[in-house]
Amino acid sequence: MSRRGRLRLFLAGAAVFAVVFVLGSFALPPFGGEHHPYGDRSVAAALRQHTANAIASVNFDQRALDTLGEQSILFSAVLGTVVLLRQTRDERRTPPEPARVSRRIRWFGALMLPLTLVVGLYIVAHGHLSPGGGFQGGIVVATALHLLYVAVDYRALEHIRPLGLYRLGDALGEAGYVITGLAAMAGGAAFLTNALPLGTFNTLASGGSVVVLNTAVGMEVACGIVVLLAGFLDQAVEIEDGDGALRGTERP
Repeated sequence: MSRRGRLRLFLAGAAVFAVVFVLGSFALPPFGGEHHPYGDRSVAAALRQHTANAIASVNFDQRALDTLGEQSILFSAVLGTVVLLRQTRDERRTPPEPARVSRRIRWFGALMLPLTLVVGLYIVAHGHLSPGGGFQGGIVVATALHLLYVAVDYRALEHIRPLGLYRLGDALGEAGYVITGLAAMAGGAAFLTNALPLGTFNTLASGGSVVVLNTAVGMEVACGIVVLLAGFLDQAVEIEDGDGALRGTERP
């Protein structure tokens, strides 16, 4: 397609979007008023479903299908990265040189890694009770593992990062979300309906399927980010061209 053709296609799409956006804006409630129909309904639904965190109720109960789409975007990105950055025939791996890190940084990393890991797991486990959830906690868990790379070196990170297990965890997190929705259909409800026992309000066992879906997202995000970063770090640290030229260099 020519440049002029792309411009015409963009202008046509932008015009349609502008019309739909303007028409949709007319039906919005006034800003700053006392009437909040969406907030009132979402909070009422969260309380009815025994989910203390109304945002988690929206993400994993009221609009669980949308969250599946967001999770699938990350899953697709990780899958594409694995395919595109896989080692080719004209490349080879070379062990990275040990990094020179001060003792203070090593001790700080050794202290912060388990603390950060516990915080991340806590955020995932309590996502239906307090601010946080699978997306936020998964990022924290993945960050905790990479503190070992920052505080020690790349070889230390590889010891706690068996990529096969993390790729499996990424797939299981995505599959677990879908299977939970299919289980609801098997019971005669709609896809991703919250059909599990709701439990006691404001406890870890409350919220029904919100807990399961939040955990599945936490696993997929944590494992997916680890696999995603592994592809880029391998290219920067270990992968060489067939002629021995480094793709990248490790930090000093």
